[in-house]
Amino acid sequence: MLWQMDAARRRATLLWQFAEATRASHGRTPDDYQGLHRWSVSERGAFWSAVWDFCGVIGDKGERLVVDADLMPGARFLPDATLNFAENLLRRDGTTDAIVFRDEAGTRRRWSWDELRQMVSRLQQALLGLGIGAGDRVAGMLPNMPETVAMMLATASIGAVWSSCSPDFGPRGVLDRFSQIAPKLFVTVDGYHYNGKVIDIGATIAEVSATLAPARTVVIDLLGRVADSVARIDGAVTLEALLAPYPARPVHFTRLPFSHPLFILFSSGTTGKPKCIVHSAGGTLLQHLKEHRLHCDVHDGDRVFYFTTCGWMMWNWLASALGCGATLCLYDGSPFHPEPTALFDYAEAERFTLFGTSARYLDSVRKLGLKPIETHDLASVRAILSTGSPLAPDCFDYVYANVKADVHLASISGGTDIVSSFVLGVPTLPVWRGEIQAPGLGLAVDVFDEAGQPMSEGKGELVCRAPFPSMPLGFWNDPDGARYRAAYFSRFDGVWAHGDYAERTVHRGIMIHGRSDATLNPGGVRIGTAEIYAVVEELPEIDSSLCIGQEWDNDTRVVLFVRLVPGAVLDDALKLRIRNAIRSGASPRHVPAKLIAVADLPRTRSGKLTELAVRDVVHGRPVRNVEGLANPEALKLFENLSELTT
Repeated sequence: MLWQMDAARRRATLLWQFAEATRASHGRTPDDYQGLHRWSVSERGAFWSAVWDFCGVIGDKGERLVVDADLMPGARFLPDATLNFAENLLRRDGTTDAIVFRDEAGTRRRWSWDELRQMVSRLQQALLGLGIGAGDRVAGMLPNMPETVAMMLATASIGAVWSSCSPDFGPRGVLDRFSQIAPKLFVTVDGYHYNGKVIDIGATIAEVSATLAPARTVVIDLLGRVADSVARIDGAVTLEALLAPYPARPVHFTRLPFSHPLFILFSSGTTGKPKCIVHSAGGTLLQHLKEHRLHCDVHDGDRVFYFTTCGWMMWNWLASALGCGATLCLYDGSPFHPEPTALFDYAEAERFTLFGTSARYLDSVRKLGLKPIETHDLASVRAILSTGSPLAPDCFDYVYANVKADVHLASISGGTDIVSSFVLGVPTLPVWRGEIQAPGLGLAVDVFDEAGQPMSEGKGELVCRAPFPSMPLGFWNDPDGARYRAAYFSRFDGVWAHGDYAERTVHRGIMIHGRSDATLNPGGVRIGTAEIYAVVEELPEIDSSLCIGQEWDNDTRVVLFVRLVPGAVLDDALKLRIRNAIRSGASPRHVPAKLIAVADLPRTRSGKLTELAVRDVVHGRPVRNVEGLANPEALKLFENLSELTT
């Protein structure tokens, strides 16, 4: 055991208070998390109703708690409830900080709760003026900045649907996502800063806007080049011009059903375009309030930070902390610029109470030899969260030895699929080296073996055996739900499985050992292999390609295998062209670390590439269903490759 909260602090946590408040229903003492969890799963309607009450959700809960409680998918939580997501996040007013913002270029801004409300009001009026209403989509290709939060809240306030991605995606990456949802409004910036560079995205904006053809494109001035960006796009306006006719007034919140769509997030598979996952307002709100309040112990007035882009579900999760009356601390740019200590400097200056980051970041600062425990005053930090990839045991050691000795270190794992976590931190439980503490309340998480049987210990597939409110409403443009069911319920009937290879520990915790499917997830930023292939295979030298994530250096690195056309050679010039094509056309975060030419690529009898089989061979794991391959001999080409040892 590395750490445990002392008894007085445990009794002061919101989780302890919730357990006391609901004790008559579950009959367990507040220090019995396992008992509380069993009740939360067995009496799901009562549990989520209690979360609504304890967290003070604004809205009408209705009489029915859950309909078809055992149907998965198909259960409906609080089917008579009405609420507005933005109303629940904008429950405060006044002159204290709602949002604090920094970027790597030195920008410093603060918005009070009153200022945030005023911006949301003006944006709301502008949206309505454009004819945008409930169910319409608003898409943002934006940095993690205050205007992004305000635009999301304005969208939610009228019942429209928000979707976002990061401005570092190339045109194909953006269009593969947003073209599927046909947004009425496209909001972006004229460029961004990263690692000391100024990146102009005017050409990308023009191409995306021309293809999407929204009712209006809005460009926010970040680099001072907004006039040029607007001039090259028909019907585009600056944010200032959009807002000019609308003075601030009280925000009107349209209350809608619990299951009304709120977000569209994108999760990439191994074939085709990214899946458009639709999340509900009520399910997202309840799940986020539960995680913030009960699992992260976020109190009114806390200062919550997570290093994230707007293309990662952690941004959506971070924004919801407003619903706890917390201040959002936003950062955009490289976490190591202008100094390797940039985030720790920010944490000290703004007195973070929750410091959220990635396993990759913690491993990087460990390797840099940073010791903020000696150089920074982090007394305010009560919790450090890590996600994106499994947090290695030596990083647990590093945090307690070199960051802060008295802190709740919570490795968490869930994903875009549920816009939250399946397994996460519990402030009243001990922290064990290398382990995620427990399944989240209300989530019937288990680890199944190959036969679909639960395991008390050992490695297998992470699953969820019962419905929960933050399950997706479905996929966009999937009217019969076939793609949705295939994505999560095809492996085990009536049981959720989304592709995490996990282990139950003797401490009742969880360890995640990587993906059990072929989705790439380096640094917590997901992309499907099809997005890589679409770009690479446009090059005339490439016959076909296959991409995997290799577990490497406490994270995942992208490895691309290519089959060349006759006469072509994978020399340095071609490697550079491949990497540049991926960087500009798909995502700079998924440029392969290794490029390897092979004579053949294994395929199924129906002609599909078998990424999972190749990944298993690379990692020395047995390959399942070899008999289903048309050319199983090709797997030999991927055994013991010297290129993958460095």
